[in-house]
Amino acid sequence: MGRKEDNIEKALKIVEHTELVRNIGIVAHIDHGKTTLSDNLIAGAGMMSEELAGKQLVLDYDEQEQARGITINAAVASMVHTFQGKEYLINLIDTPGHVDFGGDVTRAMRAVDGVIVVVDSVEGVMPQTETVIRQALREHVKPVLFINKIDRLINELRLNSDEMQKRFTKIITDVNRLIAKYAPQQFTKDWQVSVQDGRVAFGSAYNNWAISIPAMAETKITFKDIVEYVKNGKQKELAQKNQLHKIILNMVIRHLPDPKTAQSYRIKQIWKGDLDSEVGKAMMTCDYKGPVAMMVTKIIIDPHAGEIAIGRLFSGTVKKGTDLYISGAGKGKVQTLAMMVGPDRIPVEEVTAGNIAAIVGLKGAIAGATVSSLENMVPFEPMIHYSEPVVTLAIEAKHTADLPRLIEVLRDISKADPSIQVDINQETGEHLISGMGELHLDVTLYRIKNDYKVEVETSDPIVVYRETVEKKGGPFEGKSPNKHNRFYFEVEPLKPEVIQAIEDGDIPQGSKFKDKKSLVELLVSKGIDRDEAKGLVCVEGTNMMFDVTRGIQYLDETMELLIEAFVEVMNRGPLANEKVFGVKARLVDAKLHEDSIHRGPAQVIPAGRNAIYGAMCEAKRVLLEPVQRVFINVPQEEMGAAINEIQQRRGIIEDMKQEGEEISLTAKVPVAGMFGFASAIRGATGGKVLWSFENAGYQKVPPELQDSIVRSIRERKGLRPEPYDADYYASM
Repeated sequence: MGRKEDNIEKALKIVEHTELVRNIGIVAHIDHGKTTLSDNLIAGAGMMSEELAGKQLVLDYDEQEQARGITINAAVASMVHTFQGKEYLINLIDTPGHVDFGGDVTRAMRAVDGVIVVVDSVEGVMPQTETVIRQALREHVKPVLFINKIDRLINELRLNSDEMQKRFTKIITDVNRLIAKYAPQQFTKDWQVSVQDGRVAFGSAYNNWAISIPAMAETKITFKDIVEYVKNGKQKELAQKNQLHKIILNMVIRHLPDPKTAQSYRIKQIWKGDLDSEVGKAMMTCDYKGPVAMMVTKIIIDPHAGEIAIGRLFSGTVKKGTDLYISGAGKGKVQTLAMMVGPDRIPVEEVTAGNIAAIVGLKGAIAGATVSSLENMVPFEPMIHYSEPVVTLAIEAKHTADLPRLIEVLRDISKADPSIQVDINQETGEHLISGMGELHLDVTLYRIKNDYKVEVETSDPIVVYRETVEKKGGPFEGKSPNKHNRFYFEVEPLKPEVIQAIEDGDIPQGSKFKDKKSLVELLVSKGIDRDEAKGLVCVEGTNMMFDVTRGIQYLDETMELLIEAFVEVMNRGPLANEKVFGVKARLVDAKLHEDSIHRGPAQVIPAGRNAIYGAMCEAKRVLLEPVQRVFINVPQEEMGAAINEIQQRRGIIEDMKQEGEEISLTAKVPVAGMFGFASAIRGATGGKVLWSFENAGYQKVPPELQDSIVRSIRERKGLRPEPYDADYYASM
């Protein structure tokens, strides 16, 4: 039996002992070395050849990932590591660093309890490092730190051991500042990373060595010795004495929590059901005898097995052949059950609480779904994604015969990657796919053409806009078609702090609020009048509807229909039929017919809709465009070319710093200006550029461009070129 098979055998025995299990993720800015580190950990644990580690990229098994040299999917691998005479099972998830695939990071964080933050010692803490640390801490996932590519400090920057340590101190301080800022209050001190207690390791993932203070005590190798080894080209010897996998996995076992410990504080954050219920208690104690409670964090579509749901099991035991309920999608039977090692699935008979399982048979599940042996289990909290789709493509099948297959494929793709939004318009026959950026859509199209073998044609990328209002509008009267019912709405911009609370998930979506009392307190703390806050009826996207009327007869019976009208308007604004952003709608008065037959859906919905549309027209409608913050590093002599490239795209330089011969630029650029940026900036600077970006919300479209952009969006959607004004909605 080979070492890999031997390890799989051991892994299956450990599964039941939660104190010997660690579920961890690896997160970092793009190109800081996550996947190379993951490979070497897997090789060290005997799950692949050590010669190929860092070259094979076992977790970048998708051919797109290998072609582009980046991680696109969060991949899972289980391995066994011996520490202080005990064997531990480590379930590892390698996550993408590119901002276009941030959704995968968010979903992976739900499955793990601890995370290794990888930082390139030359580049230091970068924007995406901050984003991934924030994503981990929001899910109550505990961090440790690995400072990578130390050989570059010695060989390229020629630093001695003292200068090197100064750089490390800066990186550790930056990481701890982020932990203090984003960690849950009870952990802001406890989770700080420190060199002394071994929560920080240093090394070169590519050359397979690492060092930490506990390891120095054992091997007697100091930073000065490391400089000598690297300078003299003896990194192989160093790797034999200070094996990367040993030092990193020892750090993981020593400092990151087992599932039982982690669930005692994580469940309160990710599940808002009754903690004293049977399933609540079972999850808090990670009880394998309790009801099954699992959260699906990823769906893989396998050409042979079909849909595979991968997720974290928080309580209970999943066995082959059992029936499980899927939130919002009925029932499924566990046909096959497996543990994952990169692209391989190792079949098992059962998986117990605290582990990550791969299940075939849960047909209706999507990433984010709750799976349980209880029919009515309160679902897990939805995952907060830090950016939403900003680029859209219209897509159609090249051959008409492929149309039904394309619709099926698009549904599969949006299931496997919830960050991709698919809009299938049955009336116009138009299919739209929206993603986080150009690369995200490129990769998705590649999969449609190559993995699913459907030939398609696409439009040029289209930017996803939003609509809002600039000031207060209304009260505006909306009349029902039979003129027997009238509704009066006011609208105004929502305060930025309230929008932020919605985006952070502190204010829940929808119209059913579990804890209205504490929600009212939260709104009051954000500057909303208490009486108004009590009248909250619906949250849709970043928009809110309030009922501030008093004692109007029959209003309760029509409120559901008014909510429908509000939701419709927030998803199709009056300016360009785009989604609405940051608007507060207040119902201030209503006149209703006493006979319920005269106030059905066909009367109430159009009246409510016209009242909100009309009030928005009076409040001065504005188009918002998505913007990205771009970070550029160039040599001094190429700075002019880089700035010119930004300014041509309506970008604004926000910050400029000099570090040695390098200039670091930070700029804000509209997404509409970012198409083709990668090749243009490389061409302009002779390839001497490092750049990355993050989504930075929305800004108002310049007034001189608004009319032409609105007209082109409306024409593309088959609407009349000019938006309707308030008079139109008043006359309906």
